[in-house]
Amino acid sequence: MKAAKTPLENILINSKKEKMLKYIRTHPTDFKELIDLALSNQQPFSWRAAWLLHNCMDKNDLRIHAYVSTIIDRLTMFSDGHQRNLLNILLKMEVPEENEGLLYDSSVKIWLDLKKQSSVRSKAFEVIFQLAMRYPELRQEVSAMTDKRFVDALSAGIRKSVQRKIGEMKG
Repeated sequence: MKAAKTPLENILINSKKEKMLKYIRTHPTDFKELIDLALSNQQPFSWRAAWLLHNCMDKNDLRIHAYVSTIIDRLTMFSDGHQRNLLNILLKMEVPEENEGLLYDSSVKIWLDLKKQSSVRSKAFEVIFQLAMRYPELRQEVSAMTDKRFVDALSAGIRKSVQRKIGEMKG
């Protein structure tokens, strides 16, 4: 395991959720480092930083707004857990219209990859679903991506949630 070089990195690898949340609340100057770590591939810090960022951010957080396009650009570069946490961040943000196409494409790539964990695939589908609800012209394309082989590969609970969204979209 990579050694921690900063107090934030130390907290990320040696603390439980409540201590991490308390640390970031009491050290707001470390928020920029948290974002930078979440956008890097310095494991084991980066996926944990993305997780913490998702758990301590506000909906459409102004501190993250400037990084939305970077998150989208880098999304497919990371491992499953890291992608899931970045998708969770994006789901809390208002994505600028000019970034929606790349976000959609990246989410489709993740969704269609049956080797990926059900949890990251379902988050990608959540993004796809939200965009299809906003842009009804995507619904036919999305419908084609929800055939049996893509849905049946999910774990039971996640499959039920995705099927519910598919029903809403057709609905």
